[in-house]
Amino acid sequence: MNIEILDLTKPLDENLPIYAEENYSDPPLLIEDWCSVQSQGYKVSRVSLGTQCGTHIDAPSHFMEGGADLGALPAEALFGKYCLFDLDALESQIDYRGEPILFLKSQTSVEISEEVFNSLLALPCRVWIIVFDVSVKGRDIFHFNRALARADKYLVENLDEEAAQKVKPGGELFALPLKLVATSGAPCRVIIRQAENII
Repeated sequence: MNIEILDLTKPLDENLPIYAEENYSDPPLLIEDWCSVQSQGYKVSRVSLGTQCGTHIDAPSHFMEGGADLGALPAEALFGKYCLFDLDALESQIDYRGEPILFLKSQTSVEISEEVFNSLLALPCRVWIIVFDVSVKGRDIFHFNRALARADKYLVENLDEEAAQKVKPGGELFALPLKLVATSGAPCRVIIRQAENII
């Protein structure tokens, strides 16, 4: 069987949008030369960025005071089979087969019903992946995120949307955040391994 590898990680470069609201902005991404091969014999760059920069994982502490931080999630929870749902077509009937990771795919930002959200929230998946923003009908903008935090779920978001549309059921996901200590999240590399389409 031929295997396809998809990298769902957004590049960390000057084109990366940084989250901002009316009176708030996440820290900017800064990458600058620290020393060069010519001056020092080797090259080093200095990187400054926020914990929720680019493709990243949110720990419960990102939205809940006293919630678990990134270090509370064991490494083995960050890779394995995923349960793929298309939120553009998902109804209240949930077909779940015991996968440890929940992957919620959509073509754009999507609003789901409270019934569908509660059905998903009841699944034992501790790590959730979303392609675009997800909100719950009739609720405020961060209800989805706060509910995940209260349920001790970890959320991987801000993926490469074009690459994510190629994800199929039955593959494996690897989400590898920086091993930051006592933080509410971290940038991470997200890779899918799946059977390749044969034409």
